[in-house]
Amino acid sequence: MTISLADIEAARRVIAGHVLRTPMLPAPRLSALTGAEVYVKYENLQVTNSFKERGARAKLASLTAAERERGVIAMSAGNHAQAVAYHAASLGVAATIVMPVTTPFVKVAATRAHGAQVLLDGETISEAQARAEAEARERGLIWVHPYDDAHVIAGQGTIALEMLEEEAGLDVLVIPIGGGGLVSGMATAAKAIKPGIEIVGVESVLYPSMWNAIHHEQRPLGGATLAEGIAVKNVGALTLPIVRALVSDIVLVDEEHIERAVNAYLTLQKAMAEGAGAAGLAAMLAGPARFAGKKVGLVLCGGNIDPRILASIMVRELERDNRIVSFRLTIADRPGLLGQIATTLGRLGANILEVDHRRLFLDVPAKGARLDVTVETRDAAHAEEILAAFKAEGFAPVRIATGDAMD
Repeated sequence: MTISLADIEAARRVIAGHVLRTPMLPAPRLSALTGAEVYVKYENLQVTNSFKERGARAKLASLTAAERERGVIAMSAGNHAQAVAYHAASLGVAATIVMPVTTPFVKVAATRAHGAQVLLDGETISEAQARAEAEARERGLIWVHPYDDAHVIAGQGTIALEMLEEEAGLDVLVIPIGGGGLVSGMATAAKAIKPGIEIVGVESVLYPSMWNAIHHEQRPLGGATLAEGIAVKNVGALTLPIVRALVSDIVLVDEEHIERAVNAYLTLQKAMAEGAGAAGLAAMLAGPARFAGKKVGLVLCGGNIDPRILASIMVRELERDNRIVSFRLTIADRPGLLGQIATTLGRLGANILEVDHRRLFLDVPAKGARLDVTVETRDAAHAEEILAAFKAEGFAPVRIATGDAMD
């Protein structure tokens, strides 16, 4: 292995006082949701809201005076960028960060706010890396890789030290995987301290890069994912052998479960999680039987989510829970019917959110109209009660997706 428990313990001494020792707390509501005994390590409480500060500080602190004078460069979809920018500024080191043009604006703005020069280039991390490597060669900058670096891996491993000090009885650590720096560092530390602990990695089903490398498969890579922080096409040369040796399983999670995990952190734990940061919980939601009855440690490893995306996720989850429901009604085009419908909904205790009243459609009678109404309901049974009432009143109701209500 390229790193050892001693390296991780040394990294902890280096970052002490510069990186927050974040709390790890039991999560009874997540435990009830998943069937496991869940503990959450809140790395979203770091200054830059991500675990990436640990590896960035460990790497930057290792540089010689001459290297610091040259300046550093990194590529990142956001969290490593902010961490490098923040800690470089604290050490008086000039930082250049290359970010994909698809990076959420909130992450770009935060990186610039820490004083780094930000270059937007490429659609993916891989394309951004090519630009960063070119800049490093041309300008003589020191490369700070987001995951394929021994100091970075050791820094990330300090999370596992803290988790097992807080709760030695953990049976499983469920850890998101991008390039593998976090899982490699944590697995190295955890397995050295407690050899019987199980390490489960999690990747987006759209970017199964580590899965492919481990299983010698060629699953396709690409697509728009909420978990852009782990949307990595190339795994690390240093991290791959560590993952192969120490990680017992890799779970691939889809977008729906990532959304559900983000929403669960917000609504049940009152904690902000980005898609990649919630991937561990997403794996538990996708396959609860895999973790049932076990004491599971999760890392909420990043909270830098675009507020607009978060708002959309919350509404979509309300729709999945049948708490926001849209109906399409075909009605006669005469006075009073809209009032009748509103009265029915009021009697049933539904809150009207949106009404779209259309007459000029060929799929309704000339003296008819189509009415799309979106309402807030209590649950699925309440939605069925409303549907039955509309049927009884002769409105030929059809349930439609909320996003289709104005099509």
